[in-house]
Amino acid sequence: MEHVNIEHTPPAAEEYLALRQTAGLSPMSRQGAEIGLPNSLFAVCLREEGELVGMGRVIGDGGCFFQVVDIAVHPEYQGRGYGKLIMSEIMDYLRKHVPARGLVSLLADVPADRLYSQFGFIYTRPKSEGMWWRQGEDGLE
Repeated sequence: MEHVNIEHTPPAAEEYLALRQTAGLSPMSRQGAEIGLPNSLFAVCLREEGELVGMGRVIGDGGCFFQVVDIAVHPEYQGRGYGKLIMSEIMDYLRKHVPARGLVSLLADVPADRLYSQFGFIYTRPKSEGMWWRQGEDGLE
């Protein structure tokens, strides 16, 4: 990890979309990325020799609700502790900026849930059940 540079700015839309694809995350639209990335509350990018190799963001209203999203590490760089580094940077931000009773959530793909549990995230079940809706995937168009 001695050659990784940590940046607290969102990635460019093109590299964001490319890393999501390479890391196996669901695809997003270029339009959505161009709108969403600048609206991040916090972002962390890991770069080696200028190349984006890992990222994560916090989105939300900045007071009551926060969501951790886009945690991704390029497959060639996995197993080096980069996921933990990204989450450590995010947790530093959250500890400083989330007011009392503020809620931080995330949707965890398995087996990434093991990473998030190391940072104190717990399953919402049985108190609540996660749900989601995505434009164009509801059959209501």
